[in-house]
Amino acid sequence: MNKTPPQALENIRICDFTGQLAGAGATKILAAFGAEIIRVEDPVNKGKWDILRGVPPWVGEARGLEAGGAFNNHNSGKLGITLNLRDERAREMLRDLVRVSDAVTENFAAGVMDRLGFGYKDLCQIREDIIYVSNNGFGATGPYSSYKSWGPIAQAMSGLTHTSGLPGLPPAGWGYSFMDHTGGYYMATAILMALLHRRRSGEGQWVDLACIEAAGTLNGVASLDAEVNGRGMRRADMPNSNRSQSPLMSPHGIWPALGEDEWVAIAVRNDRDWEKLTRVAQQSWAYEERWKTVRSRVDNEAELERLIGEWTCCHDKRELSQLLVAAGVPAAPVLKPQERIEADDRTDGLWVNVEHSQIGPSKVEGLPISMSETPWSLESGAPCLGEHNQYVFGELLGRSERELETLFEEGVI
Repeated sequence: MNKTPPQALENIRICDFTGQLAGAGATKILAAFGAEIIRVEDPVNKGKWDILRGVPPWVGEARGLEAGGAFNNHNSGKLGITLNLRDERAREMLRDLVRVSDAVTENFAAGVMDRLGFGYKDLCQIREDIIYVSNNGFGATGPYSSYKSWGPIAQAMSGLTHTSGLPGLPPAGWGYSFMDHTGGYYMATAILMALLHRRRSGEGQWVDLACIEAAGTLNGVASLDAEVNGRGMRRADMPNSNRSQSPLMSPHGIWPALGEDEWVAIAVRNDRDWEKLTRVAQQSWAYEERWKTVRSRVDNEAELERLIGEWTCCHDKRELSQLLVAAGVPAAPVLKPQERIEADDRTDGLWVNVEHSQIGPSKVEGLPISMSETPWSLESGAPCLGEHNQYVFGELLGRSERELETLFEEGVI
């Protein structure tokens, strides 16, 4: 008889105030490995703590506070409760929940939890070894802690926005908030490290995470180049697009393929790769002497890229990349996100179907991790507002059904 594999975090409980992506993405990772994530929301200002709850893209034909696609994706596998923390009865119930939780997580602006009476010092009075995690744009401490943040603002302050764009043109920025993802990854890691520390020492701690710092780690070579060589990004001698100067490679980039908005990626690493490409291309110009060395290819890169584009645009992106790979040249079709989801290969299990209590089956992102002994699992969709009040307040905290009915009628839960 097959036994269900144990989950790595199945005995961990987190009282979760996070929203959007940077925080909710972190606790979703923990939920996938079995942690009990209890998401706290406001029954009065419904959906205001996490605006993704009721905004498109929608899940299927559903609409409203339970149908936000991003919300359902970032919060699958979690439980949901509602507490009106303006009421002392709700605050006392939250204290009871903290007593049986391993960590409290939030990504409000700095000071919000303190004003609610649940900052780190307050939480330590409730549970001495509590782990408290703050994750917002500018951090809970430091010179920018009073700043209010949204994705483009923190991204601009991090230096990341300036790195995208062509020389002589304004910064293009990054359309998707990679720093929120990065902040979520760091947050999940920090929670695990704090749990490990407490296991060894018995001590809780406060984790203060700022997304501008998480985004700063994505600047990579740009920061090093500026510090060591005094050179900025997007200067006149910087390579455009995907050209490679270090190490020197050419051709190296993206070219049009057959069809509307279809592209193929090709990377010729050295002169041997170029010889292999010429045999696949079978174009007369490819055999000219000026293309035989990487130095001469780089010196005439604009014309070379034009000629390659005239060749690739007549070929299917998948077929052409297969031919190049078979010849020993690194290449790949440029897949659209929907093509990546539909691909029948290693990442086929990355997207999973979960069951939402109101919407029904929906597809969400899983985790790009395969573990032989403690695999991740996501089966339930994101919680509806207050969906698990009965379980948390009744079964977990011992409130009677009659008391819960009264608290609901009076707007406390």
